[in-house]
Amino acid sequence: MTTLFDAIDPRAFRSYVFWSAVLVFKMLMMSYLTGRKRFGRKVFANPEDAAMTGAREVRTDPEVERVRRAHQNDVENIPLFVAIGFLYLLTGPDVTLAVTLFRLVGIARIVHTLVYAVVVVRQPARMVAWFLAYIPTIYMTLATVVKG
Repeated sequence: MTTLFDAIDPRAFRSYVFWSAVLVFKMLMMSYLTGRKRFGRKVFANPEDAAMTGAREVRTDPEVERVRRAHQNDVENIPLFVAIGFLYLLTGPDVTLAVTLFRLVGIARIVHTLVYAVVVVRQPARMVAWFLAYIPTIYMTLATVVKG
């Protein structure tokens, strides 16, 4: 009996799983980085957190907010990649193209975080990194709609 999953090439699936896991791990590390920035700069969003560390007030900080925005950008984009990447696999895409798209999205999202929150680089670095992940995601979406 043939199933829908028979269309998934194992090489493309391994690449999808790898890059999805890398990006989920990256998102988890963004939570850690936010906490590290908060504690290091004694900037907390809740009074009980501030009291725990001896900080006197709850406030915002540009460095903490930059990391939070980078994390928010991940939350807005990575789950979409994970979802559409799997649906795209179900269309039986060319393996080389699928692996290249997954790799491009993964690397671009990592670079986006690096130039946004770790080693701040002037624009258009962040915009280019974002587009290098966004365009393949759009392509996979349209290819899935057309083939689906």
